[in-house]
Amino acid sequence: MNKDYKSSVFKDLLDKLQQESWQLELLISGFAIFGLFSTTEYIEISYDIAQNENKIAEIFLWYGAKVSCWILIANLLIHVILRGLWIGALGLRYISGDIDYDELNYTTKFTNFLQKKIGSFDKYIATLEDYCSVLFTVSFLFVFYFLACLFTLGTLLITVFIFLDNNLNGVWDQISIIIGVCLIIFIGIGSILTFIDFISQGFLKKKKWLARIYFPIYKVFSFATLSFLYRPLVYNFLDNKFGKRLSFILIPVYVSILFFSTFSYSSSNYLNPERVSSEIYANPNNYENEILKRNDFIQVATIQSKVITDSYIKVFLIFNESLEDRIYSYNEGLKPKNDTRGFKSMMIDLNDYSTISFQKRDSLRKAYHTTLNEMFSITIDKENFDSEFIATTNKFDKLGFETFINIKSLKEGKHLLRILRKVIRKKDTLQTTSVKIPFWYFKN
Repeated sequence: MNKDYKSSVFKDLLDKLQQESWQLELLISGFAIFGLFSTTEYIEISYDIAQNENKIAEIFLWYGAKVSCWILIANLLIHVILRGLWIGALGLRYISGDIDYDELNYTTKFTNFLQKKIGSFDKYIATLEDYCSVLFTVSFLFVFYFLACLFTLGTLLITVFIFLDNNLNGVWDQISIIIGVCLIIFIGIGSILTFIDFISQGFLKKKKWLARIYFPIYKVFSFATLSFLYRPLVYNFLDNKFGKRLSFILIPVYVSILFFSTFSYSSSNYLNPERVSSEIYANPNNYENEILKRNDFIQVATIQSKVITDSYIKVFLIFNESLEDRIYSYNEGLKPKNDTRGFKSMMIDLNDYSTISFQKRDSLRKAYHTTLNEMFSITIDKENFDSEFIATTNKFDKLGFETFINIKSLKEGKHLLRILRKVIRKKDTLQTTSVKIPFWYFKN
């Protein structure tokens, strides 16, 4: 089959498919738009969850999927609109033929101007056809461009994690740092040169002495950015004036869209949604009954509702890696020699506890919870209340710590619950406020 592409029969087939490709374009665009809109909500939620939990690998994955989806949706929607306009223009041509400037009976000045600027109706249809065909290809090409940038940044971060952020000691640590720094410099310079070559549409490939220097970098980044998969599309797109002109137009358009998407509207100088609750603002994410979706993230802690009619308050403290780091900082004896948090394989058990007896493991868990309860305390209107957190999960299966506070002695009305955390700084124990949650208490 690879040899058949040179035959006249295969070329005739391609010419025929080329003429009828608009039907396939509309079919694929319609299915793609429907499928992309169906998946964007799931991708958005997954991205928000990864961002909230600070999972770098998942953030990269879902961010890449999110931006790729919106690039395709935007381009394919424009393509469908232009293709619809093209079909409409064909229908109009069937009814009225070409533009008859004499029939319009305009003055000579306007007639000459319109003939120069518009020309024949067939030219207009041909231009629409060119834009529709190219835009369909550009939709996928820009996704590849974006993923290439993301892969390059991911390679840089992986290099930092492997060579610079490790626990090696002595000579091996120095060798690892030297290798890491050299790789980062190479990736940095290579990224800049590749970007310059992309923006200039191949300037570095045109000069002999620059091409000689750039060629090995080009080969490496061709693999790192997976450009070998879409390179034929790029060069076929750039080998004509129309493709070059369109690429110069589209890049500023995307930059402008990105810039304008950063704007937001503020309706008040004083009343704006805040990230955390306070004496004068109640964030819905601090109340369990108002958390309805998976991406309604808990801000430090929750209580059951804004209005309490029970004789107790259920306090749920969300768990994350930063909380565990604070526990290690408060009680350094709990910090393991090898931190096994993060990705792990079911086939390889890297857990430190595999070499620890069940008795010692149980004592470490008790010490962990003792330290947590020593660090955190609860006050309501500056009055201390007894609390004892235990590990559990909430209705969205999020891991955290839960305790119940007896509030029978409270007066009815508005109150402010504070969760305080002890920190050790320069051997001094200080107390900071982790979260404030306002609520109203009315006896049943």
